[in-house]
Amino acid sequence: MSEPRILSFYLEPGLKESAEAGEHNFLGKIAGVARAAGFETRYFGNGADERARSLTRPGYALFHMEAPTHARAVTVRRAYTYPFWSIERTEKRWEFDVAKAAFDPGEAPAKEAARFAGFWRQRLCGDWAQAPESGHVYIALQGRLLERRSFQSCAPVEMVEAVLRNEAERPVVAGLHPKESYSEAELEALEKLEEKHPRLRVRMGGMEQLLPGCDYVVTQNSGVGFMGYFHRKPLVLFGQIDFHHIAAKAGEIGAKEAIRLAPGMAPDFDGYLWWFLQKMAINAGRSEAEEKIADRLRALGWPV
Repeated sequence: MSEPRILSFYLEPGLKESAEAGEHNFLGKIAGVARAAGFETRYFGNGADERARSLTRPGYALFHMEAPTHARAVTVRRAYTYPFWSIERTEKRWEFDVAKAAFDPGEAPAKEAARFAGFWRQRLCGDWAQAPESGHVYIALQGRLLERRSFQSCAPVEMVEAVLRNEAERPVVAGLHPKESYSEAELEALEKLEEKHPRLRVRMGGMEQLLPGCDYVVTQNSGVGFMGYFHRKPLVLFGQIDFHHIAAKAGEIGAKEAIRLAPGMAPDFDGYLWWFLQKMAINAGRSEAEEKIADRLRALGWPV
């Protein structure tokens, strides 16, 4: 017996109200595709109780940035910048289909890729001030600095140490994430590194000032690394993520080799941005967005 044509959205407060009112562009397009295929749409919160109820509710389910709870559920997540989105079976970016796909630089049409990347570079970064400093390594930190998580090759504080150990010339700036809450132990660990290494400076945030002038970016898997591609900045990754294809991966080749390679790396940044965003993600601002949404849902087994 086939599942009833019901699509249940499980969304956080604010986003739920926006989607239910038809005011969210991407979620509204998904709802439109579903309704055109005969689905009824329902909207719920994303608390623990509602997630538990999703296991027994009929039909299909959609979550935002959270793990799908059953085989007929998907999660949606912004592909780092509006209006680009992904629809996936997992909330883990490093397990997204794009992460497993192979990037072929020859696949991207050169003129179109250059136009695309240039447009979005200006759109996203056009009002950034000229870089007040240059020639540094920009380490984009996230949270849980003293802990090595399953998708990381080392703890973040060990990543900072690896950069200082293997980058002999450039000053190093580590940017803390402004939305993270850091413990006293984490901050003390960074202070000790600053005392030991005069080339290291730790600051809060500062992506718009630090990214344009850096020689390369180092991170576990922060979206800052992806934004660096718009500025044609080589990237060293110490963690798994979906935009790994043109980065030097410390987990695969070692920190020393990744940091040695980074300054001289010059991949096809424009082609990669076109491939990642325009081909592999869904541009909710384009006229063909509904068609791409339907294609993606069908590929995931939904009857739309």
